[in-house]
Amino acid sequence: MKRDYGLFLEMDADLSHPPDRIPAMVEASRAHPVVIGSRYVGRRVNVVNWPITRLIVSVFGSIYARAVTRLPVMDATGGFNLWKREVLEAIPLDRIESNGYAFQVELKLRAWRKGFHPVELPIVFTERETGESKMSKRIAVEAVWKLWKLRIMDLFGRL
Repeated sequence: MKRDYGLFLEMDADLSHPPDRIPAMVEASRAHPVVIGSRYVGRRVNVVNWPITRLIVSVFGSIYARAVTRLPVMDATGGFNLWKREVLEAIPLDRIESNGYAFQVELKLRAWRKGFHPVELPIVFTERETGESKMSKRIAVEAVWKLWKLRIMDLFGRL
C-alpha cells in the first residue's frame, strides 16, 4: 500500500495456484474489484493430487462458509485472489482477526459487505510436490467458530 500499487495478488508460494491464470485475473479486474481464482466454480472440482479426505474437507468448508456467512462465492476458503487497491483501502485491515482459512473468508466477506462484488475464474489447483499443509486442528476449530462470530458481527452491522 505504501508503494501505491493498484492491484494486490495473493497466491501460494509453492505454485499450487497456477501462475498462468494471473493475466486472466488481471484482465477480469478491469471490471471486478475482487477476482478469485476458484477451484470450485463451474461444473466440477478442479483439484489435482489431493487425497479424497482433504478434498471433502475443503469442499464442505466452502459450503459451510457460504451457509454461515451468506458469502456468494463457491471458493470461500481459497487463497488465490486479486484485490484492487480500493477494496483493501475500504476494509479496516487492522480489525481482521482471523488466521488460516477463516482469514480468506473474512477478507472476502468484508469486501463483499462493503459493496465489492467478486468474480470467480476457474483454476486447476495442483497439490504441492514437497512440503506440508498448514491445516491443523486449531485452524479448523478457529474456522468453525470464527465464521459464526463474523455472521453475528455482520447482522449487527459491525463488519
